[in-house]
Amino acid sequence: MTAKNSSASKLSTLQLELLKIYAFNPSEEELIEVKNILARYFAHRFTEKVAEAAESKGITDADLDNWLEEDEQ
Repeated sequence: MTAKNSSASKLSTLQLELLKIYAFNPSEEELIEVKNILARYFAHRFTEKVAEAAESKGITDADLDNWLEEDEQ
């Protein structure tokens, strides 16, 4: 295995795809846009996972609101 292949095998598929973006020499504005797209995607995914976990544990929106209010006091 060459050094290049060894390094590449340590990168995830997502990382390899992101590296391809850099090959097009995107502007700073385009990189910020990609960063924002990824942030929205992972925030949405996180929200879905939290909702699934809450549902499986029987935690309601009211429970979450009450917990937030307790933390603010």
